[in-house]
Amino acid sequence: MVKVGVLALQGAVREHIQAIEACGVEAVIIKKKEQLEEIDGLVMPGGESTAIRRLIDKYDFMDGLKSFAQNGKPMFGTCAGLILLAKNLVGYDESHIGVMDVTVERNSFGRQRESFEANLDIAGIADDYNAVFIRAPHIVRAGENVEILAKHNERIVMAREGNLLGCSFHPELTDDYCITAYFINMIKETIV
Repeated sequence: MVKVGVLALQGAVREHIQAIEACGVEAVIIKKKEQLEEIDGLVMPGGESTAIRRLIDKYDFMDGLKSFAQNGKPMFGTCAGLILLAKNLVGYDESHIGVMDVTVERNSFGRQRESFEANLDIAGIADDYNAVFIRAPHIVRAGENVEILAKHNERIVMAREGNLLGCSFHPELTDDYCITAYFINMIKETIV
């Protein structure tokens, strides 16, 4: 049985757990770094990236998260999770986990009151997917091995690099679980 963890330091944890379980696999709430050894893939939820980073440092998760990615285990960052995965951040000297070869700009679609929904065509996943954007970042630059999966108004909002998946929006806030299912299939490919 595939086990998918959700980093439960801050953010939309419960919604991701529900989406994973709706796809028929086991979801694990991750609150201790030792739990990373028990799972096959990890979701980094949306929330507030600087708050999540402080908690990653407080609970000594950083080395474990970097090792998880470097060992080829799939990681999926949504909104703030994408910011945490990015190698480069616009306006910042250093990244957080820094494992995905993308440059991300925070809050690039505006503040909370500018939140919106948009229909996206996501390569190989969905046509006309209803995406929820809340204080969303976007990918300014993608490395040569990064596959761009979706754009909104010419801004990259979803991409994959090997075992790493990131999106600007919140798939856990919809009843359409196709993106969560896609991530679970990425995990299954690594444990065959």
